[in-house]
Amino acid sequence: MDRMASSPARGRPGRPTKAQTVARHAELLTVALDHFLDKGYDGATIEAIAAEVQMTKRTIYARYPDKASLFLAAVFRAIEYSATPLNLIEAAVTDDLEETLYGLGLLRASQAMTPSGVRLQRIINTESYRFPEIFYWSYEYGALPVIRFLTELLAEKVEAGQLMLDDPELAASMFITLVVSAPARTAQAGSALDREEVERRVRAGVRLFLNGARPR
Repeated sequence: MDRMASSPARGRPGRPTKAQTVARHAELLTVALDHFLDKGYDGATIEAIAAEVQMTKRTIYARYPDKASLFLAAVFRAIEYSATPLNLIEAAVTDDLEETLYGLGLLRASQAMTPSGVRLQRIINTESYRFPEIFYWSYEYGALPVIRFLTELLAEKVEAGQLMLDDPELAASMFITLVVSAPARTAQAGSALDREEVERRVRAGVRLFLNGARPR
């Protein structure tokens, strides 16, 4: 996965500063995540992670008592980094509903289909049976902010008579499934989609959604 923090310069021996401690911890989680993504949970080892990050196992175990706790910390940090910022969600809004939905769909699809996003989602899918919390974290930080925003937007359009939807929240969730989840699963299965194809699929999904939601 793309390094989320550059390796800190290792200074002279002695008590590390607070900034150095924070940087070393960030480096540990980044290296650990790479190992889990490359080798899977079962294949990754504390020994290999410690060797690459140049820490003793004792130092790692002092903070994370077992591999499971290190895995959860590394994955949670990656999910936080992949969260959809509210300012980007709001920036997708235009006076044209189709273009707004297209912008929101493309935003989420583009995030989910980066190489790092695909690898992260694969391990979430693979390990959520063992660690169900990672599935809920992924939903809470990934899809949910867009769904909440979209729910309010769709409710406003229903109130204005531009859409006919009994349940805007359910419709928002189904929109994300249609426009984002389907192409993302294609990428996770190993079939790479170029930007033009992603845009084509998002546009088609938006139009299909609106064709079912507009008044007749």
